[in-house]
Amino acid sequence: MFESLSERLSRTLKSITGQARLTEDNIKDTLREVRRALLEADVALPVVKAFIERVRERAVGQEVSKSLSPGQQFVKIVQQELEAIMGEANEGLALKGAPSVILMAGLQGAGKTTSVAKLARFLREREKKKVLVVSVDVYRPAAIDQLETLAKEVEVDFFASTSDQRPVAIAEAALKHAKIQFHDVVIVDTAGRLHVDSDMMDEIQTLHKALSPQETLFVVDAMTGQDAANTAKAFHEALPLSGVILTKADGDARGGAALSVRHVTGKPIKFMGIGEKVDALEPFHPDRVASRILGMGDVLSLIEEAERSVDKDKADRLAKKVKKGEGFDLEDFRDQLQQLKKMGGMGGLMSKLPGMGQMAEAAQGAGAEKEFGKLESLINSMTPKERRKPEIINGSRKRRIAAGAGLQVPDINRLLKQHKQMQKMMKKVGKKGGMQKMMRGMSGMPGMGGPGGVGGPGGMGGPGGFPRR
Repeated sequence: MFESLSERLSRTLKSITGQARLTEDNIKDTLREVRRALLEADVALPVVKAFIERVRERAVGQEVSKSLSPGQQFVKIVQQELEAIMGEANEGLALKGAPSVILMAGLQGAGKTTSVAKLARFLREREKKKVLVVSVDVYRPAAIDQLETLAKEVEVDFFASTSDQRPVAIAEAALKHAKIQFHDVVIVDTAGRLHVDSDMMDEIQTLHKALSPQETLFVVDAMTGQDAANTAKAFHEALPLSGVILTKADGDARGGAALSVRHVTGKPIKFMGIGEKVDALEPFHPDRVASRILGMGDVLSLIEEAERSVDKDKADRLAKKVKKGEGFDLEDFRDQLQQLKKMGGMGGLMSKLPGMGQMAEAAQGAGAEKEFGKLESLINSMTPKERRKPEIINGSRKRRIAAGAGLQVPDINRLLKQHKQMQKMMKKVGKKGGMQKMMRGMSGMPGMGGPGGVGGPGGMGGPGGFPRR
């Protein structure tokens, strides 16, 4: 998400970095480019107008800090206004009482039912809540079955209903059941339509009145662009919405919906769906998203993801091995690949690192993930002894391992070469002052702090570059 917007803005904002001071004249062209970039990203026109006006007002004036160059100051203003338009800070769910009710609303195909399951899993795993999910969608064939299947997958309770029942009767029965069973949260999946119609709005208003939910979340597909803003407006006028869940955010390179929906409804985007898997939901942090849009990365989300995904015991064992100078074997290599996969693969990792825009895009391609899969299947095709002592892998063993993984001998040669490079790197880390040496070695890489890199001249943190954060 945001790739095209990020690319355009980064290119545009670099053109102003050499200016001595900000004036109406020298920001005119840059503002025109920013406006064009936002419109191409499918941001709604009223939102673009308001945004450009706010940036112009703040840029042409006395708001230039002594510690920043005018170019950096301009980038800072753009970043702050992006944050403001998306809602300053992350707003969590306001769940009071037991059980708390969350009503999910949105059009058909927006990913409402999947979002119910994702949110249920989020609340069970991260908030330690006992969750009950129920579907009142009595019109769409198999909607109830779909939610039942997803509830099993995310390990939450499901309240059964049938298509001959009334939606309000189902919801009230589910709430009664939740009180008896001491559930903390009830998530109600409502019926969607292909477009906004009065029957649907009447039904959801009746449901809202009967349930008095603590949260009424509007689920919207990020890929619908400006239409997302129009739909959001219709739902906002019919219901007292408390927040928005933006789905399919990984499939839209433009990101206009994220900037439009908040402005149109005045309600915060609380979550962002970033994939089809049931764990692919993350809290929406406007400051981090603004940072990603401007190509500054999102290191905080990366750290949080690592804390959740990384197997701490395995990491400790590997650290001790490295410290003792013991070999980094192929089992360790496989563990690292699996941990990386859990964190969204190389592309997901790089998209959150500063200055990695184009490299992240390349790494997000299907080729990179396919390569990881190959390496893993080759290691799985080996005997435990071969994994621990790769040096015993001779020609005949290579042929057997490659055949077992359905691959060729050159593939295993490439794996062994990569493993050897990683082994050397781990040896450096294990030595005294090794981490500093390794980081110094990495600093010459593009985008990692060398000339033109994150901290280099003209890079993202150097003189004339983006501000350090």
